[in-house]
Amino acid sequence: MTLALVRKLLRDIRAALLVVALLLAAFECLWAKITQRVTEELVPQFTKHVPVFFIKAALFEGPGKLMQTLMGGESIDFTRGLDMLSIGYVHPLVVTILCIWAVGRAAGAVAGEIDRGTMELLLAQPLPRHRVIVAHFIVDAITIPLLCLSLWFGNWLGLFIFGHVAWGAAADDGTLRVDPRAFVPALVCVAALLFAVSGITMWLSARGRFRNRVLGLAVLVTLVQFLVNVIGQMWPALEPLRKFTVFYYYTPQQVVLRDSWMVPIGWGGDSGTGYPVSGTVVLLVVGIVGYALALWTFSRRDIPAPL
Repeated sequence: MTLALVRKLLRDIRAALLVVALLLAAFECLWAKITQRVTEELVPQFTKHVPVFFIKAALFEGPGKLMQTLMGGESIDFTRGLDMLSIGYVHPLVVTILCIWAVGRAAGAVAGEIDRGTMELLLAQPLPRHRVIVAHFIVDAITIPLLCLSLWFGNWLGLFIFGHVAWGAAADDGTLRVDPRAFVPALVCVAALLFAVSGITMWLSARGRFRNRVLGLAVLVTLVQFLVNVIGQMWPALEPLRKFTVFYYYTPQQVVLRDSWMVPIGWGGDSGTGYPVSGTVVLLVVGIVGYALALWTFSRRDIPAPL
């Protein structure tokens, strides 16, 4: 019965899954073109007359500080292809698409069925309540890797069209030569973020009755976390609050560029101090806790009659 429910859920979301996967792949492919344009054309042209240091200072001072923060911080070197391509994993548009998928799918998992009046019909079958949550967990286990692979396919396609797929260490010959395998660890970070946002929303859905209300609340919670994380990188007063957001632990760039999975959780004003923890593990724990709370809540609550 659980597998039948999983197949039904996958049929319901197959069109949305295809659209989201194509959008992610298309953006990564487009970002490869932007990277090729910047690293092979714009940077060499400007550095003939102005040192790179002065270019960075001019671009990222004042309001440009926000753009630098969204790109990944001061450690990102826009003259290197790998650094530029890694921005595609933290770009606000990519993060937005990922969160829209996770929030939209999980918000209708329980509250959507209750809102439509189909939950009573579903539970009338020989199906324990906990299997409903388990079925949604299995759907996440199937769809999240597919979305991650769509990002990676976009990297491959973009490098094939606009650059060069280089195995191993590529020579610095002024062209876009990147090994796509360098982005495989970043896919783990993406999967963990999707799972964490989905787990939080699943819990809200298990508590709610109306899909739109759950959707609005989940969007608000996710948006506040994103803004706190971004603004906290520029405003020291908000720095301690970043540790309470899932986006603080989403670090695909430092995994790709520095092979570092750890983030500090100290409570000082400097984000570079504190006890190190694995950001990916934290996100996975958040997702597991969210699903566990959803299972506990849904198993104990009363199902209201449809209006």
